[in-house]
Formats: sequence, C-alpha cells, structure tokens
Amino acid sequence: MESFHTVPESRHNALIAAAYRHRGYFADEADEGARFCAEASRHGIRTHNGLKALHLDEVLGSGSKGCVPGAQIEERPSRFPAVRIWNANRKLGQSTAFRAMEEAIRLADQYGVGTVSVDNAFHYLWGGGYVMDAARRGYIAYTNCTAALAEVVPFGGRHPTLGTNPHSWGFPTTSSIGFPIVIDWATSVIAMGRVQQLKREGKPLPPQAAVDKDGNPTTDPAAAVSLLPFGAHKGYGLSLINELVSGFIGGSLPTVRNRWVEDGDKHTCTFFFQVMHPDALSAGAFARGRSQAENVKAVIADVLGHGNEGCMLPGQLEADFARRSARAGGLLFTPAEIQAFDEVARECGQPGWSLDEFPVAP
Repeated sequence: MESFHTVPESRHNALIAAAYRHRGYFADEADEGARFCAEASRHGIRTHNGLKALHLDEVLGSGSKGCVPGAQIEERPSRFPAVRIWNANRKLGQSTAFRAMEEAIRLADQYGVGTVSVDNAFHYLWGGGYVMDAARRGYIAYTNCTAALAEVVPFGGRHPTLGTNPHSWGFPTTSSIGFPIVIDWATSVIAMGRVQQLKREGKPLPPQAAVDKDGNPTTDPAAAVSLLPFGAHKGYGLSLINELVSGFIGGSLPTVRNRWVEDGDKHTCTFFFQVMHPDALSAGAFARGRSQAENVKAVIADVLGHGNEGCMLPGQLEADFARRSARAGGLLFTPAEIQAFDEVARECGQPGWSLDEFPVAP
C-alpha cells in the first residue's frame, strides 16, 4: 500500500486559499477553491487536488487569460422556468460550478428537474465532486464540461481535436449501500493530470493511453503529448457529446480553446449541469410493494448477486479513501506532494511544509 502523510485539513485549506488570494482572487473564490481541493484529496482524487488546481490556474487561468479573479456571473435570459443560462465571464471554475449545482438543486426542488448551462467558463476540474455532493443530499445529478485543451486524438485520427471531456453522474444511494454511487470519468484512457502525477512519481503510463509528438503510442509520461479515447469509438462518441453540447451552449472550436491569440474567436470552456429530484422520476408502481429507496436497494443487490458479490460499485474507491482520510484525521499526501506544497507555500509567503511535521498515515 502506498505511503501517505496526514496533513490537517485546516492547514491544507489555509495554504490553498492563500495561494489563490496571492494570485488576486477574492476571499470567497479562494475559500471555494480550497473547499474543492480538500474534497478531491479527501476522496483520493490526486489527479485533481490542490497541486493540479493551482498548476492549471498558473498555466491557463489567472496566469494567462483563461480566468479572471473576482469575475461575476451574468444570468442570461431564458424562456424556460427550470433552466438557467449563465455567462461566467471567466470566473474561477470551482466557484462557478459550486454555484451552478446549488441553483440546479433549487430548480429541481421546485420543478422536479433543473439545468444550468454555463458559457465563458474556466475548467472546474473534478466533476465527480459536484455530483457526489448533490447525491449525498438526495438528488440525481449530472454534469459535463469541455476540457481546457484539445488533447485527445479522435478514434482513427492522428491530431488531437477533442478534450478529455469528462462525464459525471451521482446517485443518492447512501441509505442503500453507505455511499453515493458516482460514475465519473474522462473520455480519454487517462486524464492529463494522471500523466503529470505519474511523471512526478517516476511511473509509466498504461499501454495505449497516450502518443508522442510523432503520433506513436508511448508509456513514457515525459514523452506523452496527446491522449487516446477509452474504448476506441465508444470513448470518442462520449467525448464528442461534450463538444456538441458545448456547441449548442456557445462554445467554439475545441482546437482553439485556451489558446489565447487575437483571432476573433472564443477560447473558453462550457459547463452543463442537470439535477433531478428522485420524486420526479417515480412511477409509483414498484414491485412487491417496495418504496422507491427499497427498490433501488433491491436493484443494486441483484446486480451484485448471482456470484458478483466481489464486484465494486462506482464511487466505492472514493468512499473507502474518504474513510481512510477520516481515520487518519486529515488529508493524505505522498512525500512528493508534500514537497510540491512546500514550493507553493514559499511562492505565496506562507509557512513552509516539512515532511517530518506530518505523521505517516495509518
């Protein structure tokens, strides 16, 4: 089992918030950014933790033209009562996503379903975190976004013209199995954040996950320049969904996204959120007189029965890691991550992080 060190969540959040404030973000944005990073780390999502968030902001966000600290969301007109359309004006993606999910939940409480479409956005990182939070609160939630860059080669192609384009679903199953089922993935074999993590840790990529500058498959994370879709044409199709939804919202060409040149085009991401109240789905005729919750539990039990008892449910790994974090009394990071956080601390004038001040996690 990989060795981790325990960092108090308050220490982590103070550093992340300070780093965002150092870059010009307002206090509420900095706190929302820290909240997101803590949730990712709590659930073992190391490809989208604070290091990834701050790196993305540095290279494509406030350090470039992709994100504007202090930007305000503008609501655009909609003739549909259960729909909100927002212009994020390049606001920090995590802040925008938290607020969009809250609005979608509010609409679902009123109309049974609520959707929020967001134009001119900056990447929100781990979509699973937003749907997980909604599912814990009793809702069925979905989100997709266009990734920051076109890094994925379409099935049968040679040049990257798609984003990693994640899809995230959350289902309120805590009462049935102890945690929400969360189905969350990039449509590439791996995310670019995973490439960066493996490069940092000196580990190889899985086969058929990435290609080098000449379009040849590589397992060397230092040589990887583009990614491949998972499941060949199936992952390609799922990735294409995000680009098409984005096209309907107002997003422009994937190959110019976050390429900041004065060419008269749009270079921002888009988000889509949808929340459904479980009561809005119920036909009220469950077998054997079961309630809706009992019926969902029975369905899950049947899927995991018949010799499938050892199968894992989506979201189970994250739930297990969250329990491990709770037992350790903080957030868990590798020595390499502790060292990287120390560099962040020195950059923004905060107390440094030393490996020997954080105990090894049990």
